Formats: sequence, C-alpha cells, structure tokens
Amino acid sequence: MTPPRAGAATLLDVSRLKTYFPVKRGLLRRTVGHVKAVDDVSFAIAPGETLGLVGESGCGKSTVGRTVLRLIPATEGSVKFDGQDVFAADRAAMRRLRQKMQIVFQDPVGSLNPRMTVGRIIGEPIGVHRLARGSELQDRVATLLRKVGLDPDHARRYHHEFSGGQRQRIGIARALGLEPRFIVCDEPVSALDVSIQSQILNLLSDLREELGLSYLFIAHNLAVVEHFCDRVAVMYLGRIVEVADRHSLYGDPRHPYTRALLSAAPRPDPVRSSKRIVLPGEVPSPINPPSGCTFHPRCPLTRQLAARGGAGAGPTVELRIQGEPVRVMARCVNEAPQLEAQNGSATHSTACFYASETANLAGAVSVKA
Repeated sequence: MTPPRAGAATLLDVSRLKTYFPVKRGLLRRTVGHVKAVDDVSFAIAPGETLGLVGESGCGKSTVGRTVLRLIPATEGSVKFDGQDVFAADRAAMRRLRQKMQIVFQDPVGSLNPRMTVGRIIGEPIGVHRLARGSELQDRVATLLRKVGLDPDHARRYHHEFSGGQRQRIGIARALGLEPRFIVCDEPVSALDVSIQSQILNLLSDLREELGLSYLFIAHNLAVVEHFCDRVAVMYLGRIVEVADRHSLYGDPRHPYTRALLSAAPRPDPVRSSKRIVLPGEVPSPINPPSGCTFHPRCPLTRQLAARGGAGAGPTVELRIQGEPVRVMARCVNEAPQLEAQNGSATHSTACFYASETANLAGAVSVKA
C-alpha cells in the first residue's frame, strides 16, 4: 500500500478491500460466479489530502467509494477511519461515523428528493442526527446555502427549479450539514458543463482549505484530477495499478495502462504534437478476469518485450487473444504483480513487473492522434 505524504498522519486507511457481487442463474437462482468489482485495493488518505481515483468506466471506482462508506457491503478487507474500524462498528458507532464521512453523488437530480424543498433536503440529516431543531436548524440551513454560493431564500424552492450546477451545490451543502472530515466525491462534475465544472471545483477547493476536509475524488477526466488532487491512484479491472503524487504520475507514469490513459487525454497545445497509445481489444469481464496481471491481454509493453526478447525479461508464452496468436511475457500471465515503489520514491508505486521498461513504450507502439 502506498502511504500518503511522508510523515503525514493517516485519516482513512483502506487495506485489501474486496467487493464481489454474486451472479445468480437458473430457476433456483444459484450463485454461479461473482463480479469482482473491487479486487484487493489498498490506499491511505491523510487529513486535508485529496486522493484522485481514475480509470475506465466499470473499473470499480464508484464501488470503492461506496464500500468505504459502508453503503455497499464489503466481501473482504478493512477500512479504518481515524483509527476506528468502519466494518466492525455497530449501529450506534456507525451512526457517529456517518457524521464524519459523507458523499457527493455524480447525479444531483437522482440524489435529491423531488418531493422535498431544498431546505428539507439539507436539514434532514441534521435533524436525523439531532444536531439542531426549529429556528436553529433553519439558521444552519441558511448558513450552508451561503457557504455553497446560494441564497438562503432558495430553501423554500424545489430542486427542479435550479440548474445542474446549483443542484450540485445543494448536494454539497447537504454533505456539509453534519460537519464531516472526509467526503467521497463520486464524479461530482462529470454531468456538468465545462464552465460550471470549474465553479464546483473551486468551491470544493475553497471548502477543503476552510474546513480542513479530505476527499476521495473519483473521476475520469484526467485534466480535472491533475488540477484538483494531491495524489492519484489509477484503477484497472478492480485493482489499483499505480499510485503517485500528481506531479510524478503525470510527469513520469510507470505503468503502461497509465501511459495509455494519459496519451488519450486531449491537450490544449496546437504546436506540440501528441501521440496516442492504442490499447488492443476490450476490457475483460470482471466475472472472469485474466490470470496473473489482468492487464496482460491488452498490454502493449508485454507484447513489445516478448517480441524483442531483450533486457533478460525471461520466458514468453503464446496466447490466442480475440482469435489472434499473441506472444507475451510468461510472468505477466502466471503472476499477479503487487504495488511496489518506483524510482526510489516511497510515494510512487506501480503494479508492473517491467515498469522500468515503460519509458521505451511510446516510440514503439504509439501512433499520432
């Protein structure tokens, strides 16, 4: 597991987390397999830190966030918040933890009750936890609305009367109502226009500075993550394949999947020519993931190393991938790589046996975008 910044305390500690969903078939609905949505994920977040979680759609990012908050039951692993075991907490202890751990959902329309006014939506969790009542509750709702850039008079309206950005502000105000220390931001700007995205990101950044919040920021927009996050974790098929601070990860990515993701991100530079690393095939099914390194059927690096046989890489094997014979490194098929420190940095870890060879990947397998 890659720790937060050197010497920093740990607020959230996730260890060996697994979340499997049963696949049932037949008249008797027997379990015939499992969707391995999250498969052995570990990370830590320090107080006041923002960890970005990125990857392709369906890689398990949102499931990680919801499992951490115990909105989805975990199959294995542990989550500790400020030293307290979240999964072992009883009902009373979990109720207290709910005040410290909140979530902002991707879709503000789906996460807000259309039958409740904005004031009731924001005030409901405050009332449930008995933190305020009557006029004091109304004052807290008004303060929260001002804090997120809305007028206190908006408390009497319904959320369908607001724009998408304003709805997301309402969702943020609701999350802040219990004065949490940690918030899961589950793609909070992906459904918004670009101009509105910047406003919401600036709001979240200001709240982080003002209130000392920690975020798990789930997103697929790599430019947003680079701007907003302190560290970044890259997920592929339920596993984290690389973790580093944002400058190290964007400046020197070591996993071939990370390099492919970054090559696909558009850059606003008409002079500088960019190259695209094209990954063959499609993402395998999480019901039956590949053996060893789950990325090996699509990895251009293992194919390149097997073709040239250099660097004393070891034996190779021939597989049939999408009906075509492909030669790859045998170790990638037989062993699952673990996150290990790279370049002598304790904060940059990569799950790749041949991470030192990744720098040579672009010239051999990339094409001009």
